[in-house]
Amino acid sequence: MQAPVICLTHGGGPMPILGDPAHVNIVQSWQTRVRKLLKLGTPLAPKAIILVTAHWSTKQPTISSGSSHELYYDYYGFPQEAYSVKYNASGSPAIAQEIFNRLKTAGFSPVLDGSRGWDHGVFVPLKMIIPDESIPVVQMSVLDSEDPEEHFKMGQAIADLRKENVAIIGSGFATFHNLRVMFSGTSRTPTFHANMREWSSVLNEAVMTDDAQERIAKLKQWRKFPHAYTMHPNGGAEHFLPLIVSAGAAGSGKGGLYGDDYMGNDMFSFYWE
Repeated sequence: MQAPVICLTHGGGPMPILGDPAHVNIVQSWQTRVRKLLKLGTPLAPKAIILVTAHWSTKQPTISSGSSHELYYDYYGFPQEAYSVKYNASGSPAIAQEIFNRLKTAGFSPVLDGSRGWDHGVFVPLKMIIPDESIPVVQMSVLDSEDPEEHFKMGQAIADLRKENVAIIGSGFATFHNLRVMFSGTSRTPTFHANMREWSSVLNEAVMTDDAQERIAKLKQWRKFPHAYTMHPNGGAEHFLPLIVSAGAAGSGKGGLYGDDYMGNDMFSFYWE
């Protein structure tokens, strides 16, 4: 038995759990597609989840290692309801140590962090996917270097934990995350829609490449994909990087993808079972 890898779109801040209409499709996918991929409600549900979050960028791979973690409300200007959300799933110091060991063997200098709270890239989707808080969670950072090879290597280093029924989830906005473009209204124009379709076509083909070495060879060049700097501005790739970790953890094999409408554009999520 092998647990899945899923790279999902986590939505805008706390809006999915506040009932924002723009997030209806994303939330529906969490509660149907993602729950099914995780085999929730069956004896095959994962024993733990490693969640790679876009909202934690560090110099070295950093791993939440506490037996429990507070929530880190890393968003601003929302109703008070957004700051009273609770998610009390347990952590897993033992699995955190296993991640640490594998990353160290792979040549990284990983760090265990028992105090940083789970950010909204973790608790917002998981609250909707696993509301009973029944599965332990270990949060993992992305690297501020934004190096695609290093992120793919991180995924490869932890991939064998899937054989121990530990699922790996990347949480970001892999298709598109450029706040200036979002808030200016540019993302709603026909020209932008066309550019986004062109970008997604090239990106999705690369991510869905069956052979792992061919996959990373393509993803190493992602900044050369059409409109890459519009979709993820220079120095702002943190919402893309969980996808590369996920693609590394997937190994060789056939994956799948699906799009959810968000503000008139398809935001893609990716999975490998």
